Amino acid sequence: MSTQNRREYFTTTPIPKLIMTLSFPTIISMLVTGIYNTADTFFVSRVSSNPEVNTAATASVGLVFTVMAIIQAAGFFCGHGSGNYLSRMLGAEKYEEADEMASTGFALSIILGIAFALIGNIFLTDIAGALGAKSAQTLTFTKQYMRIILLGAPFMMAQFVINNQLRFQGSAYYAMIGLMSGAAMNMILDPLLIMVFHMEVTGAAIATVMGQITSFFVLLIGTTKGENIKLNIKKVRLNGHYLFEIANGGGPSLARQGLAAIATLVLNRTAGSIGADAAIAGMSVATRILMLMVSALIGFGQGYQPVCSFNYGAGLTARVKEGFFFCIKYASIFLLGLGAVCFYFAPNLIALFSKDAAAVEVGVKALRFQCATLFLSGPIVMSNMMLQSIGKGVKASITASARNGICFLPMILLLPRFFGITGVEIAQPCADVLSTLIAVPFAYSELRKFK
Repeated sequence: MSTQNRREYFTTTPIPKLIMTLSFPTIISMLVTGIYNTADTFFVSRVSSNPEVNTAATASVGLVFTVMAIIQAAGFFCGHGSGNYLSRMLGAEKYEEADEMASTGFALSIILGIAFALIGNIFLTDIAGALGAKSAQTLTFTKQYMRIILLGAPFMMAQFVINNQLRFQGSAYYAMIGLMSGAAMNMILDPLLIMVFHMEVTGAAIATVMGQITSFFVLLIGTTKGENIKLNIKKVRLNGHYLFEIANGGGPSLARQGLAAIATLVLNRTAGSIGADAAIAGMSVATRILMLMVSALIGFGQGYQPVCSFNYGAGLTARVKEGFFFCIKYASIFLLGLGAVCFYFAPNLIALFSKDAAAVEVGVKALRFQCATLFLSGPIVMSNMMLQSIGKGVKASITASARNGICFLPMILLLPRFFGITGVEIAQPCADVLSTLIAVPFAYSELRKFK
């Protein structure tokens, strides 16, 4: 697609058609990513004929998810920050700035990834203990899994950046191909390394990292195709202007994902202090299933983001507003139906990942509570994505921080004191209700300014 054709495509195509066209590959990408993220939990729960070992292995994967969330947060910080800005520059026809931002965001992610890999492995034992690993078996599994995940941090961060930059240029299909290639690699290696070669959690970690590396190289090839911005080391500009724009556009993602990591840490430690490994395993399974459901919503929103940022940069705010309400309407309807189905089949879903009766009991209750408020994720996520895409960094950061931080952390710290493990299970649904009361007014405050 030429530069002129891309501009015409983004600014004249009917909004529903444009969003659906761009969101289809991102929905598929996010669903596949959600499935292969869940694959580790599925296969790790079958590493041994001993249920206690399986529960410890499942708990360890849940604990290391905090570290993976931090890596993802840094990747989205660079990817959303650079992607939002370059899309607005393309809309404003400032192509040199868009080129420089793409290379700068990519370079920053590589630097941060290497730092994560080195520092994380130096303090591996301390981090494993801080994550909440209690028993000797869980501590061993956590260190084995985390060591390999950290080594893959540079590739994981960089592929998040390339994926988001391609999406914001309208090349969602290249992004989809990259993510699906990595997912296929992970899902092939998981059963092979865990069930055939009996590598337990080490095999699961290798499968995850190899999937991320595969995505990285496929996505890197995608940047060389068509009119996509080519990454060039000569165009890296690690100066105040570009770093500020990355921070402004990526700050909300860093807040959202970073607080998700902190929330997961506090959740695991609280659940572990009340119900040991079984509670951690049950909550981990419920969280992974919920993430799989929400992944479709994230994909839908990612289809809206380039439409939002490009048209905002072009001054077509009416199209930004139309797209926002279109997404809110259909996301809420979809999540309401999906939540009802998962609420009914919660026992069957949790049983797929755990045979421990205590873990299943915790997981079923937690999943059902979260399904009851699932539909609220629509306005929360879409409000955040709209604010982030138009460059309203402060408001976007607050809305991004609400669900996993501002609202969730008080809930997870207070409710278990009064309701025990039930308090852990209802913390996220309560946070969702409060987050909606923050996100919707913030979005409205900007939408009313549009002509």
